[in-house]
Amino acid sequence: MKVKIGIIGVGHLGKIHLKLIKAIPSLELVGFYDINPETSAYVSQTYGVKSFTNRDALINAVDAIDIVTPTPTHFECAEAAVRAGKHIFVEKPVTFTIDEAEALMKLVSEAQIVAQVGHVERFNPAFLAVVEDLKKPLFIDTQRFAIFNTRGLDVSVVLDLMIHDLDIVLSTIKSPLKKISASGIAMITETVDMANARLEFLNGSVANLSVSRVAVENIRKARFFMHDKLINVDFLNKTSEKYSLANQSASSKGVWIPLEMDEQKRGIVIDKPKVVFNNAIEDELSVFADSIINQTTPTVSLEDAYNAVVVAHQILEKINNKL
Repeated sequence: MKVKIGIIGVGHLGKIHLKLIKAIPSLELVGFYDINPETSAYVSQTYGVKSFTNRDALINAVDAIDIVTPTPTHFECAEAAVRAGKHIFVEKPVTFTIDEAEALMKLVSEAQIVAQVGHVERFNPAFLAVVEDLKKPLFIDTQRFAIFNTRGLDVSVVLDLMIHDLDIVLSTIKSPLKKISASGIAMITETVDMANARLEFLNGSVANLSVSRVAVENIRKARFFMHDKLINVDFLNKTSEKYSLANQSASSKGVWIPLEMDEQKRGIVIDKPKVVFNNAIEDELSVFADSIINQTTPTVSLEDAYNAVVVAHQILEKINNKL
C-alpha cells in the first residue's frame, strides 16, 4: 500500500521534504501547493512534480498532507486538511498559539486521522543511540545556538529553536512541571533572539535550556545527568558519550578510569555508543506513512507537540513580563 501525499509549502525545508518523499516507497507524491507562483514554477520544473494552483484541490487529491509552511499558517492549513478527513504531518512548532493547538487536537480526535509533528531530533541518530539509557534524568542541560539566518524569523527563538529541546526534555522527564524561570532579549529582530529557561518538575528533576540565533557558531548539544550516569548528545555532529560509575570488572566495554581515594575501587567508564547514521527527516516521514498504513500512534504525537507549545508560551510569558 502507498499513501498518496501532497506538500503545502516548498520553501527551503519543503524542498527537502519533497526530495525525500519521492524516495520513500510507502509514499506517493501527488503534488504540492505553494502560495508563491515563481517558487511553484521553479520546483515543478526542477523536480518534475505537479504544482496545484489551489490548496483545497491538492487536499482533495491525496490521503495525507505534509505542512511545511511558516508557523503562523500551520493551523489554517492543518484545519483544512483535517476537515477534509486527511492525515497530517505538520512541521514544528505544531501551531503558533496554544488555542490553535487545542483546537487542532479536538479536530484530529473527531476526525480520527493520524497526526504527526516534525520534532526531528527524536530521530537524530545520536539521540537514538542512547535514548534507552535516558531513564529518569535528574538534570538536563541543553544548548542550541545558531548563526543568524533570515529563515524562521516569523517566531521567537523559543518557538523556533528551543521547541526542539523542550520536546526532548518533556519526552524524557515524564513528570508535571512545578516551576518555570526564564529570561531573554531581542537583539536583531522584534522578537526574542536569545533565551534561557529553567524548568523544575514535581519529581525533583530540573532542566536548563539555552538558545540563541545570533551566535558565532552552530551548537546543538544536551547533557543528561542521572544518579550514576552522564550522557552527552551532540545533535549537530551526531555523536554520543556515556560516563558511568562502575567497578572495573563491570566495564566490559569503553575506557575505565579509576577514582582515586575510592574505597570501593570504582571508576568512570567512558563509552561511545555506536551511532547508526540515518536521514532523520526521511525517517520521520517514513514513520508517518507507516502509522497511517498500520493505524498506529506516530513517534511524535499531536499531544507531545501540544505539550511543547504550552511550555514554550509559558516561557515566553515569563520573558515578556521581564521585558
